[in-house]
This record gives sequence, C-alpha cells and structure tokens, in this order.
Amino acid sequence: MTDRRAAVVGIGQTEFSKDSGRSELHLACEASRRAIVDAGLAAADIDGTVTFTLDTNDELALIRSLGIPELSWASRTPFGGAGASATLQQAAAAVTSGAADAVLVYRAFNERSGHRFGQPMQRPPSARTNLHEPYGLLTPPQVYALWYQRYMHAYGVTNADFGMYSVIARRNAATNPNAWFYNRPITIDDHQNSRWIVEPVLRLLDCCQESDGGVALVVTSTDRARDLRHPSVTIEAAAQSSVVDGDMSFNYYAGDLTRFAEAENAAERMWRSSGLGPADMDVALIYENSSPVVFYQLEAFGFCGPGEARDFIAEGHIGLTGTIPVNPHGGLLGEAYIHGMNNIVEAVRQLRGTAANQVLSPQHALVSAGRSAAILSRD
Repeated sequence: MTDRRAAVVGIGQTEFSKDSGRSELHLACEASRRAIVDAGLAAADIDGTVTFTLDTNDELALIRSLGIPELSWASRTPFGGAGASATLQQAAAAVTSGAADAVLVYRAFNERSGHRFGQPMQRPPSARTNLHEPYGLLTPPQVYALWYQRYMHAYGVTNADFGMYSVIARRNAATNPNAWFYNRPITIDDHQNSRWIVEPVLRLLDCCQESDGGVALVVTSTDRARDLRHPSVTIEAAAQSSVVDGDMSFNYYAGDLTRFAEAENAAERMWRSSGLGPADMDVALIYENSSPVVFYQLEAFGFCGPGEARDFIAEGHIGLTGTIPVNPHGGLLGEAYIHGMNNIVEAVRQLRGTAANQVLSPQHALVSAGRSAAILSRD
C-alpha cells in the first residue's frame, strides 16, 4: 500500500549573522543546496517549492541557480513568521495530493544588514494600516505591546515575569554553537537592566533578533523517505488559522485580549486530527518575536491553563529537563530570527537525535507560530 503521508527528509541552513556579505538569493541557494544534499537527493529531484509572501527570492531565479529543471508546485504562505509552520502544511498538501513529489521549503533574508524589518517603513497608506500607523504604532514591539499589556493587567504579570523566558532562551543558546548568542547567557538582572523598548511591557532582551541567514527543508512522501539518508520525520498534523476579528500582528478587534484565539483554533484542529494532545509532546518549538507570546502559546496549546504560564515557567516546566522543553536551541531570541524556520530545523534535529541541546528520546515535537502550527514525529 502506498503511503503518501509527508515527511521532512532534508534540512539546511547558512550561518546566522548580522552581516552576511552576500545576496538574499545566495543565502537561499546555500541553505537549499545543503537541505537537498542532507536528504540524499539531487536538485533534479525537486519539483515543488514553498516560501513566504515576504520572501524576495523568486522561485524561477532560485531553480535556475540550483539547477532544478521544472516545478509542478509553487506556493507561498501569508505574512511573515505567523506563516512559518504553514510552510509544512502547504508542502505536505502538495506531496499527499500528488501535486509534487519533493518540495523545497526555503526562507532567506538580510534582515539586519539589508532592510531592517523592525524599523518604520515608508509605504503607501492602506485601509488596514491607517487604523494604527497615524497614531505611532509603526514597529512590531509597539504594535504587539498593547495586546500584551491586557494580559499583564488581567493576570498581574510583570515584565520581570516575561524575563524568565528570555533567560531560559539565552541559556539554551549559550550551549548551541549555531546560535548568535553562543556562550553568552544572561541573568534576570541583565534582563531587567536592559533598556525599555515599550515601557512597561517590553525591554530589549524581550525582543527577537534581527538576523541575516537562510534556512531550507525538503519534504517528500514517507514511502520515499524510507529509502533516503536519515530517519524520516513525519508531518503528523499541520494547521493554520485565521479567525474573525483576528489580525496578523495584533488582536485588537478580539473580545478577549488575554487569549490567542488563532493558536487555540489551530491547536484544537491538530489535536483532533492527530489523536495526540499536549501530554504527548516531548519538545515544543515556539515562535517568539518577543517573550510574552510564549506565555500566550503555552496556554493556547493546553500545556497550562489561562493565566498559568508565569507559574508554569517559574516551576521549571519549559527547561531542558522539564515536562515540555521549549526552544532548546535558544529560539528567535537566542539562536536567530529567520521567521521561525530555524525552529522547524531544530524540531527535526531533536527528533533525529542530533541537536546541540538534545532532549531525551523525543517522539513528538510541536512547532508553533501561533497562527500556524505542526506536529512532527519520529518514524
């Protein structure tokens, strides 16, 4: 019987830096070649691509540079990091439907040395952004802080509480040679002494990095994966969620700003379709453009109840030996910010048993970007 389920069979990345010294296309090609070689495939085996709507690297330029002769599938996930796990959903959809046999997923940019995403942008006015940009909400920390402040008010959470996650992320990064902050852990005092970005919500050490780099994955069927180089990592479930009154960058229109409704919706659909639940997850790779969103997602995915994330973290549950280790590589605060794609690579490494900070014998990994999420499993 043919098994058309999808699996990640190759991973690749560039180094993560603040000044790559090469073009974004070069970075995409470098990561992609490494992922294809890691899978034990050739460029000619690739017949599909998935990337982000924000990626500057044109599919045709990429396949020309890599020597891929033909594409039968090309798609892009909406937005930036919110769509990170949706890349797995789109790649799996292509493979399981037969629309493509081997899909290359890529994301590459010079976000520090080129366009700095965290800076205000000059752009034509739009109906959406006109609701907040004229009032000074121009950057992601400014935009998100209003959402987070409601959570802080409702549950009595302080910025120092958010700092508990930042310290854990940097501790993990300090023992990960791929991380920008390798050998550079921080203390809670370091966190509290870092400058305010949006007082009283976010300090500098609550915010993700701006990074240069590229990440790529190869997805194919589990049937084909069994004949390739590494043990396959199966995509058990994947979901993306857009709900009424939601938004890519904030939830101002939602009735309850203490919740992350999209993440709750994605979680419910993944648990139902896979037959798995929070207690089955051995490691969680959680997108964190800033530390508070980890609190929201721990609650949305059912690892703890509403308003309980502070105590859950304080009790050691998300550490490397905790009940659900979170971001053992250091996450986007500690390793690099490649729009969450490096989190997927870390999930694959954890399930292969090759991670720098290896969790003990993981079978299932959650990869969450809030509005998109996936469950990966060791075959």
